[in-house]
Amino acid sequence: MVKKGSIHTATITDTVFPNKGVAYVDGQRIIVHDGLEGQRVRIKVTKKRGEKVEARILDILEKSPLEKEAACAQFGTCGGCTYLNVPYETQLEIKSRQVLKLLADAGIQGFDFLGIQPSPNITGYRNKMEYTFGDSGDGTLTLGLHKKRMRYEVSPVTGCQLVDEDFLSILNAVLAYFRAAKVPFYHKKSHQGVLRHLVIRKAGTTGEILVNLITTSQQKLELGELVDALLQLTLAGSIKGILHTINDGRADTIQADAVHLLWGKDCITEAILGLTFRITAFSFFQTNSHGAQELFALVRGFAGENLGVVFDLYCGTGTIAQIISPQAEKVIGIEIVPEAIEAARQNAKLNRLDNCRFIVGDVLTELDNLIEQPDLVILDPPRSGIHPKALQKLIASAPPRLVYVSCQPVSLARDLQVLTESGYRAVKVKCVDMFPHTPHVETVALICKA
Repeated sequence: MVKKGSIHTATITDTVFPNKGVAYVDGQRIIVHDGLEGQRVRIKVTKKRGEKVEARILDILEKSPLEKEAACAQFGTCGGCTYLNVPYETQLEIKSRQVLKLLADAGIQGFDFLGIQPSPNITGYRNKMEYTFGDSGDGTLTLGLHKKRMRYEVSPVTGCQLVDEDFLSILNAVLAYFRAAKVPFYHKKSHQGVLRHLVIRKAGTTGEILVNLITTSQQKLELGELVDALLQLTLAGSIKGILHTINDGRADTIQADAVHLLWGKDCITEAILGLTFRITAFSFFQTNSHGAQELFALVRGFAGENLGVVFDLYCGTGTIAQIISPQAEKVIGIEIVPEAIEAARQNAKLNRLDNCRFIVGDVLTELDNLIEQPDLVILDPPRSGIHPKALQKLIASAPPRLVYVSCQPVSLARDLQVLTESGYRAVKVKCVDMFPHTPHVETVALICKA
């Protein structure tokens, strides 16, 4: 009998978004977290509510025919990768299939599916990593990523496939410095300690690097020797700035109570499709620089030429708005985060674009304040998708065309269902793999008034 706590042996027959295996025991459908189709597994039921049953893997009895040897010693314990043990072409097939199933289950049909655009680089593609200080288990200070499904334990990242060698060189130098200095890490339970995070950003197109050390204020740190050690590293890229951020908040998130510039500049630059973007320590920017060029080129192609007024809703730092601007008479971006809008304005000025206007505010509210009628609306909402009231307000304004950029196909399918019921139809859909070896995928849809 399938009940909470029961243990079973099963074969995973399918993989659904995001990274959930599907198995059947006595006719009961069970979602198996981190399962891969074809695996024979021993599982323990962790949740049962009516017909919804979830389980975790205790043992993999037989590997899936899809599996290969993962090129990382930490695979399986580190939370950074999911599909590193699956050939890349198979990863693309899995992601495409999952997106199409979500759309089909929502009743979205009749569109031209253009497949999935592979990432230009499948290793070393990330331009930003947030590392956490912790205990390696024997009392030795470590610096790495959270272990899978564990809040407090940290996994080392030796041989990490997601970043290039510059990230690991900087990480190792910082770790060696603080091990020698015997500075304690911040304990999330007791809220005592100093070292919290190390954030490294490296622009994929320019090679510029920004290093940001995040600590509490519980101990005064003299960091001149650390700065010297970092500047003496032999790197493929070049360090442009070193920052020290104070964060005394209790939440395990990176926030800034104070930011001190230790050396150089507080920003780096990225060059995307002929434009330059200034990126600070806390700016949002796509984490795959070369993949972002593929994504933005696709959006630009779906948007078309000779545009009048374009709304870019949830515009973030205005990257898409600026890339679209040469094709438009006017682009209006709306974003609720003031810092993002300030960055958008600075970047528009940097790129000498005078037809972009950026507004701080909630899309739900600011749509009422616009007198312009858009020829095209670009939507790039957060993972949760478009707020239902904002979506209804957008539909009421009756734009003839929409380009929806989604990082969460579940919310895309839900919003497309509402749009379809309101007289719109998806014309073209294409996926872009911005995150190799993970379950995540970007999806772009061109939507027209039926």
